[in-house]
Amino acid sequence: MVNSASIEGLQDALCEEAARLGFVSVGFTDAEPDNKRTEHLHEWLADGHHGTMDWMETRVEQRSAPTRLWPDARSVIALGMSYAPAGDPLALEGSPDRARISVYAQGKDYHDVVKKALKALARWLIAEAEKAGFEHPELKVFVDTAPVMEKPLGEAAGIGWQGKHTNLVSREHGSWLFLGAIYTTLPFAPDEPHPDRCGNCRACQDACPTDAFPQPYRLDARRCISYLTIEHKGPIPHEFREAIGNRIYGCDDCLAVCPWNKFADAAHANAKFAPREGLDGPYLAELLALDDAAFRQMFSGSPIKRIGRNRFVRNCLIAAGNSGNPDLRGLVAALTDDDDPVVAEAAQWAAERLRAFP
Repeated sequence: MVNSASIEGLQDALCEEAARLGFVSVGFTDAEPDNKRTEHLHEWLADGHHGTMDWMETRVEQRSAPTRLWPDARSVIALGMSYAPAGDPLALEGSPDRARISVYAQGKDYHDVVKKALKALARWLIAEAEKAGFEHPELKVFVDTAPVMEKPLGEAAGIGWQGKHTNLVSREHGSWLFLGAIYTTLPFAPDEPHPDRCGNCRACQDACPTDAFPQPYRLDARRCISYLTIEHKGPIPHEFREAIGNRIYGCDDCLAVCPWNKFADAAHANAKFAPREGLDGPYLAELLALDDAAFRQMFSGSPIKRIGRNRFVRNCLIAAGNSGNPDLRGLVAALTDDDDPVVAEAAQWAAERLRAFP
C-alpha cells in the first residue's frame, strides 16, 4: 500500500536524481486547467501575436492544460537546465563584420540534450515508483515540441516566474534556462507558484531593438527578431531590417539585460551548451559563401540546422546589408540570382545598401 510518506520520499529522491542528470531547477504542480493561464493564451492568439506559428492555434485546447493533452495526467514536473554564458551576449554589437548567434544556439541542440536527460529521469522514476508500491505509473516527457506551456507551468511549479519579456526568470540562474516537462499519473505534492519579482524594472522592454513588447508580459512575435530570423519563412519586412543589425539567428537583448542574470553562474551551465568553435562570432563573409551541403555540415547537431540554408543565408544577407562593409559586395552580388527568390531579394536589398559605401 502506498502512503504519503512514499510519495514524499519519491519526490525528494527525484530532485536529487534530476540534479545528477544536469537539471539545476525542479518543481511540481498539478495538471489541472488554470483559467488565468488559458485566458492569456487566448488573448495572445486573438491579437495575432503568434504570427505565422499556426501550431499555437491549431492545438490551443491541448496547450491550455496538461489534462487537455493527456486526461490521465495528475502532476507536472517542471525542470530547468542552465545554459548561462561565460561572456557578454551583447559583446558583438559593435562588430558589424561578425554575426551574432543567440547564446542558446551556439552549442549542441538543446532538444537533444534536454530530452536525453528527461528520458533518463523518466526511466529512473518509473523504476523507483514501482519499488515504492505505485502500480503502473505512467509519464510523458516534453521539450518544446508538443502543445505544452513550459514557461507558465514552470512558474506554477515554483522554478521561476515569467518576466516582462515573457521568458522564465530564475533567482538563481537568471534568464538562461532550457525548460522541460514531465506529465505523470503520480500524485506529487505541488510546490508554491513563484512570485513575480520584476517589480518596476523595464530593462528588457527598453532593450528590444524592434519594440516587440506592446505591454509588459506580452510579446508580439511578428516584431521579434528571434521570430523573424528563425520562424518567419518569407522576406523579412523592411521596417525591421536595419534594427536586426548583425543578428543572424535569434536575439538575446531582452534576456541579456535582465538584472537577475547577475546571479547566473556559467559554472552551472551544461557543458554541452558551450559555444562550438566558430559559432561565438563567425565572420559574415564565411557564412555568405555556404551552399546547402556546407551549411548542413557546419550546423550538424545544432538547432540552427532546422531553418535550412536558404533562411539562414537570408538572415546573413540582412546583416551584410547593415554592415557597411564594401568587402562583402562580391559575395552579396553572387547571391542576387540565387535559386531561392527570398534569398535573391535579400541579396538585392543588401547590394543596394552596400553601394552607398565607397
